[in-house]
Amino acid sequence: MDKANKTVLITGASSGFGKATAELLAAKGYIVYGTSRNEMHDKQIRFLVMDVRDRESVARGIEKIIAEEGRLDVVVNNAGMGIGGSLEMATSDEIELQMGTNFRGCVNVCQAVLPVMRGQGGGQIINLSSIGGIMGLPYQGFYSASKFAIEGFTEALAAEVRGFGIRVSMVEPGDFATNFTARRRNSEATAKSAAYGASFARSLSLIEKEENGGLRPEKLAKTVEKIIRSRRPRLRYVVANLEQKLSVLLKRIIPGNWMVSILRNYYKV
Repeated sequence: MDKANKTVLITGASSGFGKATAELLAAKGYIVYGTSRNEMHDKQIRFLVMDVRDRESVARGIEKIIAEEGRLDVVVNNAGMGIGGSLEMATSDEIELQMGTNFRGCVNVCQAVLPVMRGQGGGQIINLSSIGGIMGLPYQGFYSASKFAIEGFTEALAAEVRGFGIRVSMVEPGDFATNFTARRRNSEATAKSAAYGASFARSLSLIEKEENGGLRPEKLAKTVEKIIRSRRPRLRYVVANLEQKLSVLLKRIIPGNWMVSILRNYYKV
């Protein structure tokens, strides 16, 4: 199908990766729908008010796209957020918000679009994971857990739906300069903790420095467009600087305890 006729849904399109990807694809001639929890208007992007944690909200959004376009060819599950803090002191509400947004939100969208894609004879799903979904990041433990969950879910999904002509990939970004850093919610209990506070402050300072000096989101947007255009897209795409790509390689080949030591030293834990 010509890209000008392809309908694409991008969740979390109001900022960061989602915004950059939506703008690029719209400029390339795709029909682009973007989601936001608040009402937004754009000349090129057709915004839907959607909360990915709410299955009914997701269903209404998908129904609207099908009513207007008759099909949905590509879904980019990008909506997500981060909470910083120790695993020990994470509250039930913080865990629910982190896992509900990043993981269950992705699941909700996939479950809503899969019947549509099966019915039309194919489609494409691209889930946003993270390098934090490949290795557990100190003081971002539940963020990593949500992305580890996406990794397993996406790998299983790719096997289950390939026979229906549905292609599934995931993108694993490293540090990028987006508003994700400013919007991260940090645990007050961890910051005030005699056990974790000093270590958390050191680690968080490094995390924010690396993110603010990271790659531009347009680079990831170009990768997503490349995946959509690919005749045989891969399951995984790491989009990161050289150092972080090397860390992914190390994770695959060195003993687990060594990797934990490397992460402890790097994040000053």
